[in-house]
Amino acid sequence: MSRVELGMPAFPEAARVSTRDMQLRANLTHATRTIRDKRAQAVSELDDWAELRAAGAAVKERTLRHLDHYLLQAEHAVTAAGGTVHWAVDADDANRIITELIQATGETEVVKVKSMATQEIGLNDALADAGITAYETDLAELIVQLGNDLPSHILVPAIHKNRHQIRDIFRDHMAHWGRPAPDNLTDTPADLAEAARLHLREKFLRTKIGISGGNFLIAETGTLVIVESEGNGRMCLTLPDTLISLVGIEKIIPTWNDLEIYLQTLPRSSTAERMNPYTSTFTGTTPHDGPQTLHLVLLDNGRTDTLADTTGRQALRCIRCSACLNVCPVYERAGGHAYGSPYPGPIGAILTPQLRGTTTPLDASLPYASTLCGACYDVCPVAINIPDVLVHLRERIAQGTTTTRNGTTVTIKPAKGHTTERLAMRAARWTLDHPTAWNTTLRTATTTRHLHPKTLPTRTTKAWTNTRTLPQIPTQTFRDWWQQRERSRSTD
Repeated sequence: MSRVELGMPAFPEAARVSTRDMQLRANLTHATRTIRDKRAQAVSELDDWAELRAAGAAVKERTLRHLDHYLLQAEHAVTAAGGTVHWAVDADDANRIITELIQATGETEVVKVKSMATQEIGLNDALADAGITAYETDLAELIVQLGNDLPSHILVPAIHKNRHQIRDIFRDHMAHWGRPAPDNLTDTPADLAEAARLHLREKFLRTKIGISGGNFLIAETGTLVIVESEGNGRMCLTLPDTLISLVGIEKIIPTWNDLEIYLQTLPRSSTAERMNPYTSTFTGTTPHDGPQTLHLVLLDNGRTDTLADTTGRQALRCIRCSACLNVCPVYERAGGHAYGSPYPGPIGAILTPQLRGTTTPLDASLPYASTLCGACYDVCPVAINIPDVLVHLRERIAQGTTTTRNGTTVTIKPAKGHTTERLAMRAARWTLDHPTAWNTTLRTATTTRHLHPKTLPTRTTKAWTNTRTLPQIPTQTFRDWWQQRERSRSTD
């Protein structure tokens, strides 16, 4: 998906390292708890939140069922409004298209609006290979870029850094990318924001090409919608001569009326605001107003394959609010880098293995990066049942099954390291299908309870009990207790 994440270890190994970083854990704990508390307050203000959530899920689900129709409708509308539509099959295809579009202008610099899609395809690296410098203009993305780091959160990419660390990054690295940080820079938020504003202003005024993603693409008019909090996006969308927008094909919604739902649910779920400070909508090109050339690159990159999975496709409803990250106990302790993907947290644990497949140890481990507590489902504004998809993907990894890759049905073999799990599940299925065997198993377990170990024996299973206590077996089975109860009642 993104070249910068290649070679990452599986999630358990990466998390084992990140959870030892006490500063990282302190930063994440403070930030995620603050955001989720504010979100809960913002959501509680709406009496019809449940109805909005259901409506948002229904619109997305209907759109995915008829995605071919809406994609063609959007292409026609964008073209009629003066834009040019490009279709990208995968990351390499998208990088090639965007690179060639920039090279055709003769420019070697671009300014970027925060975009998960560009992170997904590794666009900055691809442009750098072609001699093109991409400047991130979102404050958090700028921090990550200056620090030669990777984003660790969907909404707040630099959530793993505190303000003291950010000040040091600005002091040490800002001069290498343009205007240096002020000599007397402090770590107050106002000073840090001012340093970033002065640094970026010259790039906004000089650079002739802007690159954006898109929160939504309205099919009926071909209108792109970008929501943000800082105003940097508005600068990138209006000042350059050429605008290139990379948008995943799942970002389409049918009508302007549908947008009304998400403009209520997205800001409250993401930044805990009642509305976005900046909501930019643009349709094609207008003479002497804004970019005079608009290119829309529609990205597949595994989305069509995901769409073919009737259980897993609900991940494509995601509107990138990041609410699931802020309530996830695993993300709060491990951080975003451990996921080895631009999409960390619960949504990344189900989206990444579907977009990239499960052939690598990292991708095969992501569906297990969850306690299945269900908090992610409770806060999702489009009702993605993340725990259900996690279990679905775990079954695919452990048991092997058929799935769709590059539009072709393929058979996936069971992943390595799941033999014990697979045998245990098969034994459990057989036992549960045979009542006599099940009753015998229960009675044997109760009569031998004093012999049961406190930890599991093998290396793989022992890792499970290192952090969990095995449940105690009761002195009698429920059925024996029930029969005893009924006998005592009949004699009374």
